[in-house]
Amino acid sequence: MNIKAILPENIRDLKPYVAGKTIDEVKNQYQLNTISKLASNENRLGCSPLVKDAVLEALKQIQDYPDPLAGKLRKALAKRNGVDDSEVLLAAGSESIISILCRTFFKNDENAVTANATFVGFFVQAGVRGVRLKKVPVTESYKFDTDAILQAIDDQTKMVYIANPNNPTGTYLNRDEYRKLVDGIPENVLLIADEAYYEYAKDTDDYLPALEHRRDNVIILRTFSKAYGLAGFRIGYAIAHPDLIREMMKTKLTFEPTAPAQAAALAALGDDDFLEKSLDLVKKGRDQLYTLFDDNGVTYEASISNSVMMILDSEKEAIDFTQGMLEKGVILRRINAFGLPECVRITIGTPAEMEHFKESFKQVYGSIRNH
Repeated sequence: MNIKAILPENIRDLKPYVAGKTIDEVKNQYQLNTISKLASNENRLGCSPLVKDAVLEALKQIQDYPDPLAGKLRKALAKRNGVDDSEVLLAAGSESIISILCRTFFKNDENAVTANATFVGFFVQAGVRGVRLKKVPVTESYKFDTDAILQAIDDQTKMVYIANPNNPTGTYLNRDEYRKLVDGIPENVLLIADEAYYEYAKDTDDYLPALEHRRDNVIILRTFSKAYGLAGFRIGYAIAHPDLIREMMKTKLTFEPTAPAQAAALAALGDDDFLEKSLDLVKKGRDQLYTLFDDNGVTYEASISNSVMMILDSEKEAIDFTQGMLEKGVILRRINAFGLPECVRITIGTPAEMEHFKESFKQVYGSIRNH
């Protein structure tokens, strides 16, 4: 059978998302006992201790389909964010919501505007739908270029996607920049404000959460995969005008997210102490990383997410550095797939993981610089 002959061109040419290596993969490949997984922007503390009991309780009804509206969680999220239930949609992670957006709103020949160095998941889901992407270069300081984005919008533009804070750079649009973008986008163009790292960013002085400057055409994405530590459960949500949510409900897979995921998220949402502990760990870990980099003359971008982007002199240095660290059991993310081949993203881990990173860094970085 000629597979290529039966595939649509957009699927044939699609570059799939490539996830980072797992702990077991690295253990088996390099025969190591200690692995620090600092590649995937997960919460290295784990999740709230309240989650386990909530999930075990949910398993008692695992033979039943989950609530397709995630009613209890939907109400809790609406209350937490000061919106109506009808403005909230739950799905299997914010990437699933991106897929819903692409299925729901695009017609043939319409395009989306975004940056060339942002979340690859948007590129993939747009590609699955056959959406033409107009990728605008980030600025010299690795930020979304609001002027260039607004200029890229044309009569065929249906959607503008930004991640704020951005992944993988950790940079963000400040209050004035974000207001300018929101106010400059035509009302018939959707602005997708992906706030996967909102919890880490929300207390930054000049960061403006999308909920504080809303328009009817803005769709906000949030997730439980990062600060709440539920990446393995796959659960995220959107906040938008009720009319938009109503249309998205039509194309959402009926029974996502799962019942255990809904229970886990509801429990995690009720544990502010764990959330604050997670945020504090990241703040301290970022500062320690900045000090290490400053002491060793490493270029990096200050971040308001749970990772820091390290900038090396070349793609070869980035390859050599990540490989050298991998061989010592430290899994990092080289972000060539994001359009930044000379950069490496480092997730902030536990104190033990950051110490492992530091000791391995001293050996590997010095070695590649001396060559």
